[in-house]
Amino acid sequence: MLLIYTVEVFMQIRLTGKTAIVTGSSGGIGLAIGKALALAGASVVLTGRNEKTLQQQVDAITAEHSQCQIRYHAVDLSTADGCQELTAREPKADILVNNLGIYGAKPFFELTDDDWLTIFHINVLSAIRLAKHYAQGMKDNGWGRIEFISSESAINIPSDMVHYGVSKAALQAAARGLAKVLAGSGVTVNSILPGPTLTEGTETFIGKMAEERGVTLEEMQTLFLNENRPSTLMTRFARPEEVANLCVYVASEQASYTTGAALRVEGGIVETSF
Repeated sequence: MLLIYTVEVFMQIRLTGKTAIVTGSSGGIGLAIGKALALAGASVVLTGRNEKTLQQQVDAITAEHSQCQIRYHAVDLSTADGCQELTAREPKADILVNNLGIYGAKPFFELTDDDWLTIFHINVLSAIRLAKHYAQGMKDNGWGRIEFISSESAINIPSDMVHYGVSKAALQAAARGLAKVLAGSGVTVNSILPGPTLTEGTETFIGKMAEERGVTLEEMQTLFLNENRPSTLMTRFARPEEVANLCVYVASEQASYTTGAALRVEGGIVETSF
């Protein structure tokens, strides 16, 4: 008689003992990532420019989840000085999530040199500076996780936000290149590609459109997707927590064989399978 036994294995992500830094995390996707990493046991550092907002977010998380180890640093990471200030306060990290970024619609022919430089300083150079610093300590320790939060706009370059799409494509290239630099070191580097996500900033962005067209916020979300992302398979905006879930996995021990990848959490907007 042939007996077949089945074993159910449940993934339990534990990041206890790991220090994680999440940039641009006073709200939106960054805050969701920071909270999720803290709930998984990591000691989390939030960053942003507004100390009051950061303190409120830390207080809210710890009031709801007293076990979370979470702190913050109010720094402007769009500058070299701001990045140096953060690395001086937090010289080592096991997990770095480069989430800091800005966006905004502007016709291509109206983009100035300053527009391009601003978005590159904030979206790209901040991530490169921090990755350069923290990757060296991770390599020495033989373990680390670096994530660059890119966007599906890196593949589907929006015609009204060309500079944004280009900056996100640059992050994907940086992640792939750094993964090669750190090959065999125990440090993984990946980029994460969210789709349209319902954050506070997005609500403001979509809200202005809704007001101009005389529709509700919910109706405008549907209109936006139909007009700008008609290939969506989920037919809705992502929740920040849905992006954070992927980021927590990529930061885990379980993701030890995933590196140099562009991982999508964009609701099927990108038409290509590869």
